[in-house]
Amino acid sequence: MYLLLIGIVALVLKYLAIGPVASWSWWVVLSPFAMAVAWWAWADAFGYTKRKEVEKMDKRKQARIDKQRAAMGLLPRKK
Repeated sequence: MYLLLIGIVALVLKYLAIGPVASWSWWVVLSPFAMAVAWWAWADAFGYTKRKEVEKMDKRKQARIDKQRAAMGLLPRKK
């Protein structure tokens, strides 16, 4: 996500000819987009995104269980 934001900022600065970015090559300005695509491809291929999604769901599930236990007057389990 950071690479995408850097790419957008560099693209706007290049298009509006602001600062030193105006003299940079288009290849340099557009390279963060290529790196973002490479990162997403790697993350999907090696299961990084799926693992983060499962961790997020597990945290939400545990929070829901803890909330229900607190509502019943039971202490939540400690990890």
